Amino acid sequence: MKNKFVIIVLYIFFTAFQYSYADEQKGSGLNFYTGMFDFSDEGKKSSLFGIEHQNENLYRETIIGQISPVTGFMMTSDSAMYVYSGIETNYSFGKVTLTPSFTPGYYNEGDGKDLGHALEFKSEVQLSLDLGEKTNLGMSYNHVSNASLGDKNPGANSYMFNFLKKF
Repeated sequence: MKNKFVIIVLYIFFTAFQYSYADEQKGSGLNFYTGMFDFSDEGKKSSLFGIEHQNENLYRETIIGQISPVTGFMMTSDSAMYVYSGIETNYSFGKVTLTPSFTPGYYNEGDGKDLGHALEFKSEVQLSLDLGEKTNLGMSYNHVSNASLGDKNPGANSYMFNFLKKF
């Protein structure tokens, strides 16, 4: 329990530090989400909640468009947690935005599902609707897997409802 508290405090500190020293955060935002972790495994599915920091100001041009960093934390009702950092890109179609992302991170199973390794990789796609003044509402799907780094690799499929507030 102490380790979980330390990780949460560090995440909040680094997120706040980034806000306080950034020149302009027009493309930054916080994504609050909740949903079902591993909905496809009847025995180990559990509710989840999380927070994610997105920063479009720190982008790089690539052949697939602009990529930018994303960092987050999620926890399940079974005390499993995942702390991650990676990249995302946004494709806008009017008021609808498609956001694929890839984020490696640290997974601790708590009382939840054993995914086979501490290093896990999350691939996600989010579809969101622009509700106006820097607010989006959306839904996302992700798959978490260790890419066969561990002795086993059961993976986990999850869906979430997202509330994104840009600053």
